[in-house]
Amino acid sequence: MPKDMASTDMVSDISIYTRRESAARSYCRSFDAVFRTARGSEMFGADGTRFIDFLAGCSSLNYGHNDPDMKAALIDHIAGDGIAMGLDLHTEAKGAFLSAFETHILTPRDMDHRMMFTGPTGANAVEAAMKLARKVTGRTNIIAFTNGFHGVTLGALAATGNGYHRGGAGMDTAGVTRLPFDGYAEGVDSAALLDQMLSDASGGIDAPAAILFEPVQGEGGLNAASPDWMRRVAAIAKKHGALLIVDDIQAGCGRTGTFFSFDGTGVTPDIVTLAKSLSGFGLPMAALLVRPEHDAFGPAEHNGTFRGNTHAFVTARVAIEKFWSTDAFQQSLAEKALILTTGLQQVADQVPGARLKGRGLMQGVDVGSGALAAAICARCFEKGLIIETSGNADQVVKVLAPLTTPSATFREGLAILNVATAEVLASQDTQIAAE
Repeated sequence: MPKDMASTDMVSDISIYTRRESAARSYCRSFDAVFRTARGSEMFGADGTRFIDFLAGCSSLNYGHNDPDMKAALIDHIAGDGIAMGLDLHTEAKGAFLSAFETHILTPRDMDHRMMFTGPTGANAVEAAMKLARKVTGRTNIIAFTNGFHGVTLGALAATGNGYHRGGAGMDTAGVTRLPFDGYAEGVDSAALLDQMLSDASGGIDAPAAILFEPVQGEGGLNAASPDWMRRVAAIAKKHGALLIVDDIQAGCGRTGTFFSFDGTGVTPDIVTLAKSLSGFGLPMAALLVRPEHDAFGPAEHNGTFRGNTHAFVTARVAIEKFWSTDAFQQSLAEKALILTTGLQQVADQVPGARLKGRGLMQGVDVGSGALAAAICARCFEKGLIIETSGNADQVVKVLAPLTTPSATFREGLAILNVATAEVLASQDTQIAAE
């Protein structure tokens, strides 16, 4: 047996996945290579093929693959027999992370929030947030919005708009009232509608425990709420005695250009859900930020064996100190967002009716057709670019490149996207002409 325990042919054989892995697998259906290594914004197949990564673990790798400083800290921690699993015990790793988060994220924003560690996924954080809001207010109803995606466990799924995912519940999902997101219905001021319905005793909406939204809807198609809309919804929540929950799981940790996607809006949520890139290294980690007056769970009233991943504390601390202790990284994000907008506009210019969506480094092109978006992404993969779709009909080609992607690599990936779009459109024109 070779020293790496398997030949390239063996590890490149995908039959084991189709034979033994559940049909619930998804991303691998679009990207059927077998991956072996990754660095920064690049992934490499078992056969050595290089791919530029514009998916980044669905925004779980905002700082790229295998950041050398995080990796070194984690290796040192493991090599020194550092705590690997600590439940919610006090550990040096947790304390160091909390101190870094307080110093570089919370204090500069005058946020007094406490941090509650949940199970390791974003859905765990959303479940905890909804449950906490209900406990604090004594109410059960949650206001959520069209095209929102908050997870697929039953409580979070009730707040998720996607019909395909909701159809997988196998039972009724209740406890949520859904209203139009900002800009969902042309000519409809959804914030005003929400206030009117809550203010009307015959409006038909039970007094809510919370109002829950994503400032930029990742899976919903990169729909970006305006700062004015967010401020008005925050005021409505306060007026009607509801907590404001901001789901920053995909849009947070720098993805929209600032650490929180609500930074600069004047909004201070009662609860913020975080996950995905919170660990900095792709390790499972999720948490709530909770205003002290709403920190109402008793000891172990909401828990989970793997609340607080100790290895993730190690890498998350490095991520905060390395990227958020000065303004330099945030300034670089603005420069890259301009590169992204410029590159995506070139793509949009090729497709009649296409439009750009999102903001910061969470942008994409709505090409109007899920079939066209899928064909473009498939052609990109053939050319060495990993990129996915989102939207209610999967019609948005979405860029979630690592925030650390070098400008040259960014432009290289966008050039692939531009050429792939041209080739797909030309192929479609040829097919129509032949018919």
